[in-house]
Amino acid sequence: MTPRTFDAPRVSNDGALLRAGSVNPSITWIGHSTLLVQINGVNILTDPQWSERASPVSWAGPRRLSPPGLAFEDLPRIDVVLISHDHYDHLDLNTVKRLAAAHDPLFLVPLGLKAWFAENGMTRVEEMDWWQEREYRAVKFVCAPAQHFSQRTLSDANQRLWASWALLSPERRLYFSGDTGYFAGFKEAGQRLGPFDVAALAIGAYLPPEIMKAVHLTPEEAVQAFIDLNARVILGIHWGTFDLAEEPLDEPPRRLLADIRRRNMDSSRAWIFKLGETRPW
Repeated sequence: MTPRTFDAPRVSNDGALLRAGSVNPSITWIGHSTLLVQINGVNILTDPQWSERASPVSWAGPRRLSPPGLAFEDLPRIDVVLISHDHYDHLDLNTVKRLAAAHDPLFLVPLGLKAWFAENGMTRVEEMDWWQEREYRAVKFVCAPAQHFSQRTLSDANQRLWASWALLSPERRLYFSGDTGYFAGFKEAGQRLGPFDVAALAIGAYLPPEIMKAVHLTPEEAVQAFIDLNARVILGIHWGTFDLAEEPLDEPPRRLLADIRRRNMDSSRAWIFKLGETRPW
């Protein structure tokens, strides 16, 4: 079967404004589930993935469809890295090793992942259970529940926790879904931690439903999660970067926007970024 191709819309971003901190708070979409979040002078990456493949090997597995929206070398100083779970498209060994060497950030990870980081030479790592909190320079990070699973090898299925994350500052509140199916945890997170300014929710990898429904959101389910979370804006992530499922690669944002219209919601509340795009929030 011929691999599918897709050129996601992108904007040029050399990182200069991000390094200067002149658009703060801001969110930049690097691709897939990788966001650069700037808030309260703290620079945060979610599920960083700069590699060519989402795979344990360099010669097989899902290949990146488009280059990252920001070159690794153009990043500002990274203070905190959030990891949602251990799948290869969310936890990339080469990327986290580069980050540790170049930036020495604090890695916040779900339970069970600290040992994996230590095995790979990274020790500035704190692991957290659901609903645990960690404050870093006036930003509170809360490890929130998700409905997913974990696995990197044939023998380690569900040996480590999976999670979503909430970033809470005095001025802004952001929810980052990681990977998750639709579940009651969105409403609980909205009640306990909301309202949110932005909910960054995965909208891709939902077909075929018999495999994906329990662990990934459809675009319509993401809109319902956004409502449950009591958020002002939904930002669609986890699409258009790796070919992980069977839906057309450009379909997730179209379905998201269509569902926003169907619900008679203001279209300005739905954000679909171009690769490399930065927006204040």
